[in-house]
Amino acid sequence: MVTKLALLGAGRIGKVHAKAITTDSRAKLVAVVDAMAGAAEAIAREAQCKVSTIDEVLADKTIDAVIICTPTNTHADLIERFARAGKAIFCEKPVDLDVARAEACAKVVEETGAKVMLGFNRRFDPHFQAVHKAIEDGRIGKVEMVTITSRDPGPPPAEYIKVSGGIFRDMTIHDFDMARFLLGEEVDSVFATGSVLVNPEIGALGDFDSASIILTTKSGRQAVISNSRRATYGYDQRIEVHGSLGSAAAENQRPVSIEIANADGYTRPPLHDFFMTRYTAAYAAEITAFIDSIENNVAPSPSIKDGLIALKLADAALKSATSKTAVTIG
Repeated sequence: MVTKLALLGAGRIGKVHAKAITTDSRAKLVAVVDAMAGAAEAIAREAQCKVSTIDEVLADKTIDAVIICTPTNTHADLIERFARAGKAIFCEKPVDLDVARAEACAKVVEETGAKVMLGFNRRFDPHFQAVHKAIEDGRIGKVEMVTITSRDPGPPPAEYIKVSGGIFRDMTIHDFDMARFLLGEEVDSVFATGSVLVNPEIGALGDFDSASIILTTKSGRQAVISNSRRATYGYDQRIEVHGSLGSAAAENQRPVSIEIANADGYTRPPLHDFFMTRYTAAYAAEITAFIDSIENNVAPSPSIKDGLIALKLADAALKSATSKTAVTIG
């Protein structure tokens, strides 16, 4: 059986997913939808599929699943419409910027029994997965502390900040999901601090560009997250998990992993400078996992519930940073 998919959204992340689909012999991209005709046509030409519309994809009984890469404010509505149409759904995070709207969407997913997978791609990074496997295999004992470093090469433009939902819902939300993935327990409390150290314009828009967060579970396990919108040395993505018997860590990745030693000392190439190049393998692996879930008729993971929990943690972090107090997760 070949799974037939439609791509909704032909922007940069849509292009990445389209490429991943074409490399999997079990899947076929059959339709592309985008408000910008030229963007849709470019992907359609390369994938040898048709340019379509939302309504046409909804009505097409031969399409098994959709990949949603449209603007955030369309995600919840599209998830609900395609869930009711009986399609499997992969949607980029977040479900919505508003928890209540995301909860209403999750209820529709539950009522319809739709398969919905959220695009938390970092779970599929081979290096982070290796750390997770070391935990599952018991190689470092019981998890006690998780440290996550996530720093962008530079801040996004002001126009993006205005619609992003802020650093916690836009950037840290990936780290909240990764913390849950590695802690193995649900977070009970959040303490966050936020500052404007990179670009005053971000502060003028009511957001932070630098943040530190401590997540604590009921048993006392902790995750510490360090975020910055600026890292002059490249895209800084590291994790470390400390356990009762040892630790496991994933270091930063480079396009070329070499080291040169000479009279000037030891030097290595710079880090990746863009999230799409850093996580190329992860994007491909998550689409593979989505197709696996359809083929094997199992619930996909990360689920819409995972997306909802990450969003609630983001809201709690914002509340904590503005109130300067720890926030208990209800």
